Amino acid sequence: MKFSIGQKVVFLHEIGGGVVRKTTQNGHYIIEDADGFDREFLPSELASVYSEEYNIDTSKISGLNEDESFSMAKHIVSKGILTGSRKPIEVWELDLHIEELTTSHVGWSNAEILRKQLRELATFYKKARAHRIRKIVIIHGVGMGVLRDEVRMFLDKKENIDVYDADFREYGKGATAVELFYN
Repeated sequence: MKFSIGQKVVFLHEIGGGVVRKTTQNGHYIIEDADGFDREFLPSELASVYSEEYNIDTSKISGLNEDESFSMAKHIVSKGILTGSRKPIEVWELDLHIEELTTSHVGWSNAEILRKQLRELATFYKKARAHRIRKIVIIHGVGMGVLRDEVRMFLDKKENIDVYDADFREYGKGATAVELFYN
C-alpha cells in the first residue's frame, strides 16, 4: 500500500500510530509517532486512518492485528466466580497476544514472539501456583493454532490440573481454562 506525506497511519504490530513524514529510497516510510519521534516502517507494517473524517482517536487504537474478541482483555484479572458452595474464587487471566506483553515487537521473528509468549506463560503459571489460585484462563487467540498448541503442550506436562476450552460466551474460541488442584 502507498501512503502520502501527511497521512495518518496506525502501526499494525504495536500500539499507536502517527503521521507519514517522508519516504526513503528503499521504499520505507518515516513516521512521526505520537511522542514526536521519527521511526522507519515497512509499508506492510502500517494501515491508513482517516481520523478527521471518522473522528477516530488514533492513540486509543491498540493494533489492527489483534483478535477483536480479546481487545478489552486485561493481563491479570481477579474475578469473583461462584462455585457450587457459593464461595467466590479468584480467577487469573493471562492475555498472550504479543501486543499485551511488550510495547513493541517490530523486527521480531515468529520464533522470538513465541518464545516470549511461552516465557510469560511459564512465569504466570508459577505465580498462580505460588498464590494457590484455583483457576486461570490463558487467552491465546485463534489464529493458525500454533500458540494454542504450544500452550496445551506446556499444560500437558503439568500435574494436578484440569484443562478445557474457556467459556465461549466470555472469551470466544481463543482461550484455555485451567483448574489447579492442591493437596
